[in-house]
Amino acid sequence: MSSGMARKSSHGRVPSHVIGVDDGPFDRDPGPVWVVGAVFAGDRLDGVVSARVRRDGANATDVIARMIGGSRFAPELRAVLLQGIAVGGFNVIDIHRLAELLAMPVVVVARRAPRMEAIREALLRHVRGGRRKWRLIERAGAMERCGSVWIQRAGIAPESAAALLAAHPRDGHIPEPLRAAHLIAGGLVRGQSRGRA
Repeated sequence: MSSGMARKSSHGRVPSHVIGVDDGPFDRDPGPVWVVGAVFAGDRLDGVVSARVRRDGANATDVIARMIGGSRFAPELRAVLLQGIAVGGFNVIDIHRLAELLAMPVVVVARRAPRMEAIREALLRHVRGGRRKWRLIERAGAMERCGSVWIQRAGIAPESAAALLAAHPRDGHIPEPLRAAHLIAGGLVRGQSRGRA
């Protein structure tokens, strides 16, 4: 994937074109899980992309990179927001590799700091390839408080990440690109969205 698809923007002006990524609801049975990207230009929803990953698999990084980098929106995008570091259960995203593949910053957003020890134990005890997945989570760095949310980040400084999140409208704590991705993914899978992001 060419780094020319999108230009890195970790300093200077706050990125206005971003994509929020979240997965759709899924059952316990093995199978593909929908992932949706909501593309925003400032406060306007500009487009939607989607793809499918393996539940508890190991392909999320590559699938999301292709979904975003291969889209017609890629040349304008300046940052990726993720609703958590994993999609489809424990399909963990390598945020540093994703940032490199897309040549743009990646920020993971969570409402609250996750219980990392519980996640580690679940991965190591119950998930195939759990040790490798835990290493990806460790490599992403510790969760950092950023206003009313917690973040992990790749390719962007803390102050720039804070400015990026503050630049997008929100309903509650979650930036609108992530809220929209969550609602669209729910509607795609279940026929209608429900709950909050």
